[in-house]
Amino acid sequence: MSSAVSPLTEMPSPKFVMSAEGHRIATYSWGEDAAPTVLCVHGFASNCRDNWVDTGWVRDLTRAGFRVLGVDQRGHGASDKPHDPLGYTMEALVGDLLIVLDTYVLDSVHYAGYSLGGRVGWQLLVDAPDRVTRGVLGGIPDGRPLARLDIDQARAYAESGAPINDRVTQNYVTLAERVAGNDLGVLVALAEGMRLGDADPDPARPPQQPVLFATGSEDAILARSRHLASAAPRGEFVEIPRRHHFNTPGSKIFRAAATAFLSQG
Repeated sequence: MSSAVSPLTEMPSPKFVMSAEGHRIATYSWGEDAAPTVLCVHGFASNCRDNWVDTGWVRDLTRAGFRVLGVDQRGHGASDKPHDPLGYTMEALVGDLLIVLDTYVLDSVHYAGYSLGGRVGWQLLVDAPDRVTRGVLGGIPDGRPLARLDIDQARAYAESGAPINDRVTQNYVTLAERVAGNDLGVLVALAEGMRLGDADPDPARPPQQPVLFATGSEDAILARSRHLASAAPRGEFVEIPRRHHFNTPGSKIFRAAATAFLSQG
């Protein structure tokens, strides 16, 4: 979910935080510890470097005076990759972020999330409103994350290389295979875990903080993202021109709008 820009920000070694179940969650920090912090959470089949570093977000946010705290969500990057779908409920993903904030002794932060990271961010803003003051939620659907992925086809491909007939599922698999270190079987488990419990964002219970919603003009979920933005009492919406779901994070327009928005708080 990225398009590289240069010059690139240096990638530090991960610092690991332990989840409630004992999984290692990789975290990364840039900027001054005393600066306002932006917690950056990537999308499905991506990671902190792919979504936020190689696209220029960390560079732009630190130049604007922020500290950036990045996370590899469980199942991604340098974090542990459990194979059990039960390890990928929305509650577990939100819980990881709360433990990260507690470990870094951060009472409250700004938030930037894309796609799956946007959906997890919505829930974090709702469930822990005192921990996030302002949020940017990019490419967030109004339904269950990864609902369009055909689990059976993706699993068959991961296990035996069986051909994929569903175009959307093929797009997700191509995305997953693009990023080095991804385990397709783990990502299929994540998609299955998203179907456990209540993972749909509830427009009747939206975040109360100022939130900037952003979606590409060529993204199939554009209208539905606008719907979620309209449900948030302090929501704003920006349409990112000429971008689809998988390349919106690399947009200069998106970075500039998000940086300006976060700088208001």
